[in-house]
Amino acid sequence: MEIELWWLLALPLFFALGWLAARIDIRQVVQESRALPRSYLSGLNFLLNEQPDKAIDSFVEAVRIDPQTIELHFALGSLFRRRGETDRAIRIHQLLVDREDITEEQRLQALGELGQDFLKAGLLDRAEAVFVRLRGTRGDAMALRYLLEIYQQEKDWAKAIEVADSLPGHESLMWRTEVANFHCELAANALANSLPDEAERHVEAALAVNPRCVRASLIRGDICVAQGRDQDALAAWKRIENQDPVYLALAAERIMDAYGRLGRLEEGHQLLRAWLDSHASLDLLDELFHWEMDKQGPKAAYELVREELRRNPTLLGLDKLLEAALLTVPTEQRGDVELIKQLIHGHTRKVARYRCDACGFKARQFHWRCPACGGWETYPPRRTEEFDLTP
Repeated sequence: MEIELWWLLALPLFFALGWLAARIDIRQVVQESRALPRSYLSGLNFLLNEQPDKAIDSFVEAVRIDPQTIELHFALGSLFRRRGETDRAIRIHQLLVDREDITEEQRLQALGELGQDFLKAGLLDRAEAVFVRLRGTRGDAMALRYLLEIYQQEKDWAKAIEVADSLPGHESLMWRTEVANFHCELAANALANSLPDEAERHVEAALAVNPRCVRASLIRGDICVAQGRDQDALAAWKRIENQDPVYLALAAERIMDAYGRLGRLEEGHQLLRAWLDSHASLDLLDELFHWEMDKQGPKAAYELVREELRRNPTLLGLDKLLEAALLTVPTEQRGDVELIKQLIHGHTRKVARYRCDACGFKARQFHWRCPACGGWETYPPRRTEEFDLTP
């Protein structure tokens, strides 16, 4: 009975304490909500209803009423940047950076946002200055990432290499590919300015970072050609088969030119035929097709393409076959063949483009760096029809 009496006395007490705590919490929530500007709540409501223009107007009013709303400043600046109103975003974030009543963490956050504003506005020098200021702070990783983007836009490859080497995980395959291409950019520039020794140093650096860098082998061959060393150039280009045979088509024309200067065209022709047999490629077929047309005539070109079509049936190959057939069929049949070729050619225009592995962007021209997503070596020299035929 004593235990039951105790519980009878304790239960009302516990109930009263719980009621009192709930009343305190409710009053605190109500007080905090009343302390917020009404326009702030209206802005949130507009955001939830996907009305960003009205939301921005409400947030601007809230900031005017209560300048202490730090988080609201950040939200407003981000909204302005997403809308493309970078001048307004810059003003908001610059005001935050200059304020003395914010924490160091908030100042770093404001600096990061300000750098992104400058970058979005195309003010690369000012963006660079902001992100350099963030080096060595908690925003170091973010600063490195944006600095790398800036230096690539500015084509300042030496600084891009320095930044990439400082990135976390810079020894991964992705970063090795990027840094090797930065060295290749420097090598190509040096070669264009008739500085073969400097170009060779950058090629060596690219291959040291990424031994499978096809572009470095291509440039090394070009350096050898510039110095009159065609045999060494051929040796450099032949290494591509071991690096990545997908890129062999990029060296095909160079190889035939070098063999031509050496007076060994047939040897070059046999090499390309062997590559085509081992590594089917529409671009490689196209190079061989034109060589056959020029040197052996349309009948030899026709036989080449017909043989390849039996192994790898493609519309682009059929288009080449009809091109050769036009020059070999009797005159009275050429009209029909021409009509078929026109129909096929209309379809091949859609499948004759290159496509980025990363983002799917398509273009008629090959790029070492995708123009859309900025990925390096994500744009293999394979036509979209070849992707569609790949199992």
